[in-house]
This record gives sequence, C-alpha cells and structure tokens, in this order.
Amino acid sequence: MPGTAHDEYDMTRIGKEQELLRNFQFLSVLGFTTVILSTWETVLYTVSYGLINGGLASLVWMFLVASVGMGTVVLSLAEMASMAPTSGGQYHWASEFAPPSVQKFLSFLTGWLSTLAWQTGIASGSYLTASQIQGLLLLNDATYNFQRWHGTLLIIGIATAAILLNIFLARQLPRVEILMMVLHFVGFITIIVPLWVLAPRTPAKAVFTDFRNNGGWPNLGLSVLIGLTGPVYSMIACDCAVHMAEEIKDASRVLPLGMVCSMIISIISGFVMVLTFCFCIGDLDSALSSPTGQPYIEVFYNATHSHSGTTVMTVVIASLTFCNTVNNVASSSRQLYAFARDRGLPFSPFLSKVQPGRAIPLNSILVCFIVTCLLSLINIGSTVAFNAIVSLGAAALFSSYIISISCILLKRCRGEVLRPRRWSLGRWGGPVNIAAVIFSLLFAFFSFWPLFAETTAATMNWSVAIYGGVVVFAVMYYYAYGRHVYDGPVVLVKRDI
Repeated sequence: MPGTAHDEYDMTRIGKEQELLRNFQFLSVLGFTTVILSTWETVLYTVSYGLINGGLASLVWMFLVASVGMGTVVLSLAEMASMAPTSGGQYHWASEFAPPSVQKFLSFLTGWLSTLAWQTGIASGSYLTASQIQGLLLLNDATYNFQRWHGTLLIIGIATAAILLNIFLARQLPRVEILMMVLHFVGFITIIVPLWVLAPRTPAKAVFTDFRNNGGWPNLGLSVLIGLTGPVYSMIACDCAVHMAEEIKDASRVLPLGMVCSMIISIISGFVMVLTFCFCIGDLDSALSSPTGQPYIEVFYNATHSHSGTTVMTVVIASLTFCNTVNNVASSSRQLYAFARDRGLPFSPFLSKVQPGRAIPLNSILVCFIVTCLLSLINIGSTVAFNAIVSLGAAALFSSYIISISCILLKRCRGEVLRPRRWSLGRWGGPVNIAAVIFSLLFAFFSFWPLFAETTAATMNWSVAIYGGVVVFAVMYYYAYGRHVYDGPVVLVKRDI
C-alpha cells in the first residue's frame, strides 16, 4: 500500500528507501499501541509492587502520578515522531537533534539501549504469559510441581507462536490489531463485571488512605516511591508504534495521534481496574501469599468461589498478554532492523535485509526469536537472573527516552528553530519536555531498587549490574569498532528540503 505525499517527503528527507508496506492506519495504530501497553491487564500482575511498597492507597495515588508522568513522556515522543517519523525512533532523534559534537555517540548509545529494552521485551511478555499458565495449573491441580524448565518451555512455545504470526500474517497484521483491540475491550468488561457483582468490598477509607511500608524501608515516603514502579510498568513501551512508523500511512499525523489517544484510553481503563482491584481485593495478606504466585488470581477466586470461573477470567488475561507479545515481536524486529540499517549493530547487513516478497525484516524477526530462546534458558539456572535481565529493559527504555527528549529540550532552551511538525506541543513543549525528563530520571533510578530493604542474593534486584555491564560493553564496542562504521542517521538527512 503506497503512502501519502507526506510519507514520501519524510522518507526522502531522512535519506531512506521505502522497503516496508504502509498498511497501518489510525485504528490499527490505536489497536497496536493499546494492546502493547496492556495497561489494565498489567495493573493486575504488577500489583505486588504497590501492595508491598505503599499499600492499597499507594496503588491508587501512584497510578495517578504515573499517569501524569507518562503523559508528558508520550506527548514529548509524539511530537518528535511527527518531526521525524522513522522506525529508528529514539536513536534517530538523538542523532538529528543532539549537538553536533555528541550526535554520533549519543545516537549509538541510545540505539543500544533501545535494542536492549525491546529484545528483553519479548522474553518478558512470554514469561508473563507462561507464569499465568503455570498459575492456572497450580489453581486447578494442587499437586502440580512447579519447575523452572516448565516455564522455559512455555516461554519458547509462546515466543514461537508470536513469531509465526508475525511472519505468516504480516500483511494482515493491521486487521489483526483491530481484532485484538476489540478483544482487549471485551476482556476488560469480562473481568470487571464479575468483580463488581461478586467480590467482597474493601472500605473506601482503606482504599484511599491505607498506606503501608511492607518492604521494611526506613520511611513510608521511600517505600511509596519504590512502589511507583508498578504503575509505570503498566504504561511502559509507549514508543512501540514509533518503530512501526515506516508501515503507517500518513505517519507524521497518524502516529502521534494514535500514541496520544491510546495513552488516554489506557490511563482511563487502567485507573478503573486499579479502583476495582483495590475495592475487591478482600484479604490483602491472602492475596500476596497466593499459592499461584499471582495475587490477582486469588482475588478472582475469592470473588467467584469457582475454579472454573477463575480459570476463564485468568485465561482472558493470559490471552491478552500473548497478544501483547505478538506486538512486541513486531516493534522489536523493526527497531533492530532500523538500527542495523544505520550500521549500529554487529552483522548489520544481515539484520537489515528485507525479504522482497514479504516486505518484512525476516532476519531481524528470527534473531529476535533466537535471543528470546537464549534468555529463556537462563530461567532454568536462575529465575533471579532471568528476572533481572527482563526487568532491566525498563531502565534501558527510559534511558533512551531521557536522551532523546533531552536533545529536543536543549534545542528549545537554546532558542533553535525546530523542525516543522503536524502535531506540535506549541508553547507547552518546554515544560512538558522538562517534566518528562524529570519523571523518567525518577523512574529509572527507582527501577533498580529491590522490593525489600533486607535482601538476599535471591531477592536483590541485579538489573543495575547488568545494565551497567551492557552500557560499558556498548561504549567499548563504539570506541573499538562502532565509531569507524557508524555515522548516525543524521548524515543522510537532507536539511535543504
């Protein structure tokens, strides 16, 4: 499907050829982003963060704080996406908008951080789906012996299904996105109605004022800030549609509009789910100590008093989490393809190859699958190490946000002329960018903290060590080899058109 005149202009300006099909339009972009955010679903399986650090009241109020913070991040990214709608996203913006003296290095580092984040994203989505399946097995069979290798096989199986859908339904993916968005909304109703009708009620005073420091931190304020990570996780990956930019018709208008609309929908549905969960949780300690490993499954069972009813409701959540994984594959492979196209990765010619008949970066999709399988094997040896790897993706992603948004903010502060865009923040651009950077720094900092003050090797959050290792490796690779072959996308940008 051909793009518009605006799409042709954007591709010519950034010096890239149109290799992918532009078959995404507003509804499919809206569906794609809404499903990959999966805010109301993620609220359910990340509640332990807030319940341990902050309590019920923290879940409610920190969700609102996260909504405002993530809102500024999305608005900032959306404006840059309108300026330069490209699958490269953050690393391209760093290259084009950063001061010339640091364009090359910042773009390279941002590309590696974004690649790290999205590659761990597929493993994370597959792991969450697998965990819910194992939770169902424990719910329905108390004799089931939970084994780590079971989880690894499930992760590989789920990732395989997601990869195959991305390969063989590539041309139909926009229609699939609309279908998945419908399932997302139907599933929402399917979950909240039984809880509203059947679940016991928690007093409103407890929901809005009961703050707890169950993590053993020196003070309640610190505990609440650590618990902020849960609500933010439910809105993470808001740049997902950016990496599909070269498959979106009229991208400079449709892409930012889809990003902002999907965030609004996600915040509203997510907040309704937070309130529903808090008012229907029943016994807090019982939920946290659920033998299924998933507090929300215990809440479902306490509401329905039925294994069958709980199973159906949990299958809905697991199915939608799988849909999230399908979209994760699409975004991850396009980001990998784009960065390789600019020679930012080893084996770039192979990774950036597009299959003419399919018009998809097949090699990148297959490499995403291999990476996910390799990461899943770590789970056999240590669940702690696997969780550290998949959780560091959040810090890496927010680091890419910080760098790219800071670049456009610096241009604003210097009074430099910004690129024309069809979706603009206008005079609010500076304040919104500042708020986005501050919020992203706050989350990135606390994402490295463990849930409990007293930690062991098993409960420590080791993601900071792995994050540091990856950054050090990326810097060493840049100075040893990358700087000789990577110029950054800015060298191809035509500034005279």
